[in-house]
Amino acid sequence: MAKQVLLVDDSEFMRNLLREILEEEFEIADEAENGVEAVEMYKQYDPDLVMMDIVMPIRDGIEATSEIKEFDSAAHIIMCTSIGQEEKMKKAVKAGADGYITKPFQKPSVMDAISDVLTA
Repeated sequence: MAKQVLLVDDSEFMRNLLREILEEEFEIADEAENGVEAVEMYKQYDPDLVMMDIVMPIRDGIEATSEIKEFDSAAHIIMCTSIGQEEKMKKAVKAGADGYITKPFQKPSVMDAISDVLTA
């Protein structure tokens, strides 16, 4: 069975881009637009991987990552970040992020990050 991925980004464009990159090899469990939805959907679907944007409304990716990791310490979360967000990335790693990719996404770097996290 294909591994399930939860896509979390407030930008529909970014979610669609990730979906296009991933859907050949992964099943998309669902998509969330903010950290509150991400935590709820994680608990509902128990996906193998979460692709999480850092900057989102309502609850950002760092807070959502922390909450998901408290619920399931074995959760695999890759942060999606923009160039220049190094300080936020450090906070995301402290919150439990397992890896990161930088926007704009390129398929090889996305797949490498996923491979690193899922085979670690």
